[in-house]
Amino acid sequence: MARHVDGKTRTDGIYQRLRADILGGRLTPGQRLKFSELSERYQTSVGATREVLTRLTAEGLVQTQPHLGYVVTSLSHEDLAELTQARVEIESLALRLSVLEGDTQWEARAVAAHHVLERTPFFADDDHDHPSDDWTKAHADFHLALIDGCRNRRILNVAQSLREEAELYRQWSVSIGDEPDRDIPREHRELLEAVLARNADLAAERLRDHIAHTAQLLITCAEDEPNPRR
Repeated sequence: MARHVDGKTRTDGIYQRLRADILGGRLTPGQRLKFSELSERYQTSVGATREVLTRLTAEGLVQTQPHLGYVVTSLSHEDLAELTQARVEIESLALRLSVLEGDTQWEARAVAAHHVLERTPFFADDDHDHPSDDWTKAHADFHLALIDGCRNRRILNVAQSLREEAELYRQWSVSIGDEPDRDIPREHRELLEAVLARNADLAAERLRDHIAHTAQLLITCAEDEPNPRR
């Protein structure tokens, strides 16, 4: 298989581009993903496209529907509520354990990740409707850095998986929801402050509120679709 100069396979490159287009809202909820159109858009083969869609289906960003084939995952209030409940419990537990168990290297990683996040523009110059791909990555890196001090790999892996699954909903909350008074950078700073103060209860509480607030905004503003998990 042909490879880029950086060593990644071409399929990996298509996967990253398609994933970014879904998370960035350039491919919208419920949109049909046709092999021919995707192959032309990303200049790749039908086989590679099928492989990429299979990977994205496993991540929850894409689903299959009868008579339609692959589609971008639709918004479901029920699914989001279930996912948020699981995230609130598991991710806050992972953070609590990180605060209790994490070493100074973990603290340094969290501080460094926050430094990058604060200095990364939220919007790209040519798109003020969706978070930039750079900010999205910096945001994910920060939240993962916060829980990376957890020594229980099973809890950490579940928390990371749930967070990745929720990323699609979080991205759409920016374009669908309108909440100009919310100060997300302040929420991130206060999360980090609680972590560095080694206050496990406060850190977990702030993370729970942070996760639940975003979910409630989307449930309030977005149209509902049947739960894709049913």
